[in-house]
Amino acid sequence: MPRDAAELLELLDLERIDDDLYRGAQMPTTRPMVFGGQVAAQALVAASRTVEEPFTAHSLHSYFLQPGDPRTPTIYDVENLRDGRSFVTRRVIAQQHGRPIYAQTVNFHKTEPGLEHEEQMPDVPGPDDASVHRISTRAQEELHADQWNVADIRIVGNSASGLEPDPLHPARQRVWLRVSSPLPDDAAAHRAAFTYLSDMTLVGAAMAPHGISFGKGDVFVASLDHAVWFHRPFRADEWWLYDQLSPSASSGRTLVLARVFTQDGRLVASVAQEAVMRPRKDRS
Repeated sequence: MPRDAAELLELLDLERIDDDLYRGAQMPTTRPMVFGGQVAAQALVAASRTVEEPFTAHSLHSYFLQPGDPRTPTIYDVENLRDGRSFVTRRVIAQQHGRPIYAQTVNFHKTEPGLEHEEQMPDVPGPDDASVHRISTRAQEELHADQWNVADIRIVGNSASGLEPDPLHPARQRVWLRVSSPLPDDAAAHRAAFTYLSDMTLVGAAMAPHGISFGKGDVFVASLDHAVWFHRPFRADEWWLYDQLSPSASSGRTLVLARVFTQDGRLVASVAQEAVMRPRKDRS
């Protein structure tokens, strides 16, 4: 898996094998399956390769259908659903071994003037504040460190520790994130890199009030779907606050919603994900 921005860009540089057909490479990993953020980011790159300027991706909606095999490349088949004057839509099916493992629909928009409003960023300590915790080396090892090396992650806190109790929102987490080394000045690269990182840490918000974690090995987690809305341009290699809350967990599933703020307080993206979250049967 990528260790820095250069390797991430290499991973996202898809091979064109035919019209609207692309091949995504793999990197060595200790994970038994392909990281979901990788498939989502590669699919976004494939869709973007079929769209001309001045259209840029403003939203993606997707489903994880099967675990991906980290030993084989992934084929991305892009279908043109719409070429409009203001909006363009593409559908991408990611395949391995002749079967779909992931489906993504991406909408592109031509930037235009319009009404403006946005929510304010919560008052939180900055990424360099002494109260903010860098994710530990041991935690990285427990979470398959090769997946996380490309990200600089600093935990502000969650509803179990570090955040003030909020009875209206019992499952929360706030995290500072950025790509761990500089990216080029290419807006599409920053959207793809953000999409890769956006699959990290989310379910931690849902686990916090239950006393479970990845590191303890007492919970099984798997992403079911993933959606991203890009509101304003930003750099994925500069700090952004991942303000996460989980409004519900039931029937072995949980939903996590997140707002993304730049360090200067701009609301630049929103993310939603539903995931399987099951305590393991041998948990005491």
